[in-house]
Amino acid sequence: MANYEFNGLGMGLGNLSRLSNAKTRSINAENFKGEKGKAGMATEGTGAGPARELGQGWKVSPSIVIAPKSTVTLADIEGPGAIQHMWMTTFSPHFRSLILRAYWDHEENASIETPYGDFFANGWCEPCQVNSMPIAVNPSGGMNSYWEMPFRKSALITLENLSDKEVVLYYQITYALTEIPEDAAYFHAQWRRSNPVAYKDVHTLVDNIQGKGHYVGTYLAWQANNSGWWGEGEMKFYLDGDSEYPTICGTGTEDYFGGAWCFLRPREDFVEFDGGNLKRSIFISNVNAKEMEYGPYSTPFLGMPQVIKPDGVYYSQQRFGLYRWHIMDPIRFEENLSVTIQALGWRSGGRYLPLQDDIASVAFWYQTEPHVAHPPMPDIDALEVI
Repeated sequence: MANYEFNGLGMGLGNLSRLSNAKTRSINAENFKGEKGKAGMATEGTGAGPARELGQGWKVSPSIVIAPKSTVTLADIEGPGAIQHMWMTTFSPHFRSLILRAYWDHEENASIETPYGDFFANGWCEPCQVNSMPIAVNPSGGMNSYWEMPFRKSALITLENLSDKEVVLYYQITYALTEIPEDAAYFHAQWRRSNPVAYKDVHTLVDNIQGKGHYVGTYLAWQANNSGWWGEGEMKFYLDGDSEYPTICGTGTEDYFGGAWCFLRPREDFVEFDGGNLKRSIFISNVNAKEMEYGPYSTPFLGMPQVIKPDGVYYSQQRFGLYRWHIMDPIRFEENLSVTIQALGWRSGGRYLPLQDDIASVAFWYQTEPHVAHPPMPDIDALEVI
């Protein structure tokens, strides 16, 4: 066998033609260990009934059933290698009651620990489509992750069912067995919720990350508990010993997620056209709220794909799902990192109003190990979407 230098990682159109000695393997309910030449051999499984006249090799085990209040192992892999793609699907009521965890190189504390739906930018237990580089969610609830997750000794991926109901899960985890470069860090994801954010306080996405690494993504599931605009708050990154003031500070919530002017667009039923030119101005100084609506969007690196509007554009208990992936602009830290966001709206007299919204977040980053253990995951009641 030729000794090709390319290890098969960091894939893109620019290196797709390169040969590599990396070995591709894939784990699912038809091949729980990803073994070569042993997929599709099941004789028992959730498809055994439909396949009873066809027999072995005919979709006998396409999914698993996770018992109430139990944890299953989705993948247990010996390295070195890297997870390159994960696909999963289950029913949306379970998005917050399933906890996804990943452990690298026999570590005691999980590097990934987050509810299933939030990891895939679907935190509100209502499926929404996401069309981005690392996360793609397709009809209906097909969850895809392309985050590259290297490991040197082992990878263990589990899913815990906190509910008192059985959960049917379809899944596939594809990985490469290959050499990992010395400068490859480990993938981490942490979930937190402020329900509600304390008055004049901030929502903390992560604090006390210790080690060298780079921050690569944010997902927010945001419920506005007041009427009116909710997104004036600043995103702040405290790097390498920053205390009172951060090194990086944004200019507003919609700005951080690549939007502008409250994410508004003209409502179709209020839009007037003249020769294809829009008559109405969308600038905030000219907005009549009854003529505007939120404009969902999903792009490779930024998006607000989910807008749940019970009563209209500016009434309370609206819910939003937002993501920003720092793939082209990772935020690098040498020793430590903390990240916060303000919840800020408007009150009378042109003054800011500190909000007490329900904010859940997932922070995504790469770092050297060992890592500081994540805060304990709350119980199912604290996770629940009401």
